Amino acid sequence: MWGRLWPLLLSILTATAVPGPSLRRPSRELDATPRMTIPYEELSGTRHFEGQAQNYSTLLLEEASARLLVGARGALFSLSANDIGDGAHKEIHWEASPEMQSKCHQKGKNNQTECFNHVRFLQRLNSTHLYACGTHAFQPLCAAIDAEAFTLPTSFEEGKEKCPYDPARGFTGLIIDGGLYTATRYEFRSIPDIRRSRHPHSLRTEETPMHWLNDAEFVFSVLVRESKASAVGDDDKVYYFFTERATEEGSGSFTQSRSSHRVARVARVCKGDLGGKKILQKKWTSFLKARLICHIPLYETLRGVCSLDAETSSRTHFYAAFTLSTQWKTLEASAICRYDLAEIQAVFAGPYMEYQDGSRRWGRYEGGVPEPRPGSCITDSLRSQGYNSSQDLPSLVLDFVKLHPLMARPVVPTRGRPLLLKRNVRYTHLTGTPVTTPAGPTYDLLFLGTADGWIHKAVVLGSGMHIIEETQVFREPQSVENLVISLMQHSLYVGAPSGVIQLPLSSCSRYRSCYDCILARDPYCGWDPGTHACMAATTIANRSQGSRTALIQDIERGNRGCESSRDTGPPPPLKTRSVLRGDDVLLPCDQPSNLARALWLLNGSMGLSDGQSGYRVGVDGLLVTDAQPEHSGNYGCYAEENGLRTLLASYSLVVRPATPAPAPKAPDTPGAQLAPDVRLLYVLAIAALGGLCLILASSLLYVACLREGRRGRRRKYSLGRASRAGGSAVQLQTVSGQCPGEEDEGDEEEGAGGLEGSCLQIIPGEGAPAPPPPPPPLPPAELTNGLVALPSRLRRMNGNSYVLLRQSNNGVPAGPCSFAEELSRILEKRKHTQLVEQLDESSV
Repeated sequence: MWGRLWPLLLSILTATAVPGPSLRRPSRELDATPRMTIPYEELSGTRHFEGQAQNYSTLLLEEASARLLVGARGALFSLSANDIGDGAHKEIHWEASPEMQSKCHQKGKNNQTECFNHVRFLQRLNSTHLYACGTHAFQPLCAAIDAEAFTLPTSFEEGKEKCPYDPARGFTGLIIDGGLYTATRYEFRSIPDIRRSRHPHSLRTEETPMHWLNDAEFVFSVLVRESKASAVGDDDKVYYFFTERATEEGSGSFTQSRSSHRVARVARVCKGDLGGKKILQKKWTSFLKARLICHIPLYETLRGVCSLDAETSSRTHFYAAFTLSTQWKTLEASAICRYDLAEIQAVFAGPYMEYQDGSRRWGRYEGGVPEPRPGSCITDSLRSQGYNSSQDLPSLVLDFVKLHPLMARPVVPTRGRPLLLKRNVRYTHLTGTPVTTPAGPTYDLLFLGTADGWIHKAVVLGSGMHIIEETQVFREPQSVENLVISLMQHSLYVGAPSGVIQLPLSSCSRYRSCYDCILARDPYCGWDPGTHACMAATTIANRSQGSRTALIQDIERGNRGCESSRDTGPPPPLKTRSVLRGDDVLLPCDQPSNLARALWLLNGSMGLSDGQSGYRVGVDGLLVTDAQPEHSGNYGCYAEENGLRTLLASYSLVVRPATPAPAPKAPDTPGAQLAPDVRLLYVLAIAALGGLCLILASSLLYVACLREGRRGRRRKYSLGRASRAGGSAVQLQTVSGQCPGEEDEGDEEEGAGGLEGSCLQIIPGEGAPAPPPPPPPLPPAELTNGLVALPSRLRRMNGNSYVLLRQSNNGVPAGPCSFAEELSRILEKRKHTQLVEQLDESSV
């Protein structure tokens, strides 16, 4: 049902999200298909690390020292960023003691998953030490680790206000100028909180008279250097992204209960916040939050966020991955939206919400706003008025902040709509990087991790996304829990429950021709006419400017630049197919791109469509059914993609007449010619012998039926003699018609003294040799009627499957039918098929 309702639902939601002509984009265009699919067996250039621990979910990349630091369950690792699998890694064992694990289990926690030390936080503390925190069997601990020696200290710090108890609880943290900024639910039964610790002015969010956070699950945090080049002397800010329960107006329109409805949020605090002097002491005075929507109301569960250009606030933007809310369990889908920092800043400068006691929900605040503006950072303008820090703010402003932390306007995505919608996929994490192409334009390249262990590589193009490829990075399905990009190593690091994977950011050598290279639309790849190869732009970074701009790319359109190039790849070899008239033949053609459409041309001009004159066009190739002489000719299989046409396979098909074998000729000697009356005698004798054979066969059949009657069950007909041990041995390798009638039901004859009953049944698979005397054995790929097995990939041919006949024990059609005639016709056809010389590939 959902398969039929999904396009309609998606179209309605997309069209009604924001008014305007720009949203009249069909939903099928948003549901992007990855161009290439790379299964685990075809991975190249990967590195693996798997230690004795589990849950490699915390990653810290240090480009300067070329080290990848990993936090796992009960262990910390220091890996070489160049090759994480080189074996020269350092390891720290940091397990919870058996006593701590026993206490954790006594609290009702799972001693198989929860009662361990899960390292949740790992950051650089200073030039010599790292700072790590772990759940430690629901008694969190933190430690300052010597980065060079990579050993644990002799003493630890209490982690109750820095790290969550629960390893499954959402958590995010940063170390900024020595201060620790964390957001999670810390203590055993506490409410969620955003805190700053290890700082002269420790701060947290407000709890009374109302909670600023309502059952929040934190996803991501980032420092944006808004003080850089600020004309007003603005402060740096920390942005937090999370999901929480919502009770504001309009939040429950797509749910049955507002109390269970969750929405995505973005919140911010000022780095220079010192808290209030009398009101909001040791509390944030700059905390504000706003709703984050992807403009499809169902997408409310925030899964992952990444920031780009955070060092330059004017260009800072965020990408967020959403999934369907938990109440839509029968429909799985994900969405990707982009948010510009300027839009978020505008929302925080807009109207506020207030909690209305009468309706017990949040509504728009219509009253006056005091000055200085509540929730703003200290700027040059405020300093000129005597407000040098948050502790100088008036009580009226602080009271307003305390009661109005929520903004009225939501933060909408760039251009008012998602960049990508993807059905049957649940994104769990994402990261990205801007890529500047040799020609000059810069594109955002995203890597999206899924819940079943795949990575989608996508480039942002205007108002949409193009998924370059999908890669299966783990043999067994498992969730991608972290992604980190190294530009110096040109690598992507993937953290997951079983280990860490290192992948190259691009595999340009996968594209063999100029057209294939530009169709990929990978910002890292371009066609080099000098070397006649698709190369990574990083490998030619040191060339002269003229050589760099000679690299052929077309990221925007993906189809221009190769018109004058002869690097279209070698033409495919011409293959010959020979088939008898009336047989079927498959001309395989594997499309390497999921976005390409197969085009078949006969003799270079006549286009073939599905169902036309005995042709079936499918994902495996072209199936010619009931081949006739007019089907002979040259067939070309082309891939049509984005306006380009590429030849993939070429065949020469010859349909031979299925004439019966000539009868043996009598010697041309005197006396060889028989008189008409003698020939008549021969005919009568043969007829008499045939009649006797028929009577004898009928008698044997009658006796057999009587024996079956005595045993109380009916006997099935057999097409041949089966060995007493091996059962039925007759198999037919040509699809033939079946006689009318119903199948007889019966049991198999038991014991070694009788033949097994069998009948004809259509089953998938290849046929066995014919009854004795068998023909010479053929290779498994080529059957005796000129047909071969289907290719190993992409079995479906427009919903039809072509199979072989084989004996089984499921009954035989009843009613008048001559199996001998059927067998004779098939064997006669095979006999002539064997006379065809130089049989080439074919398939059912």
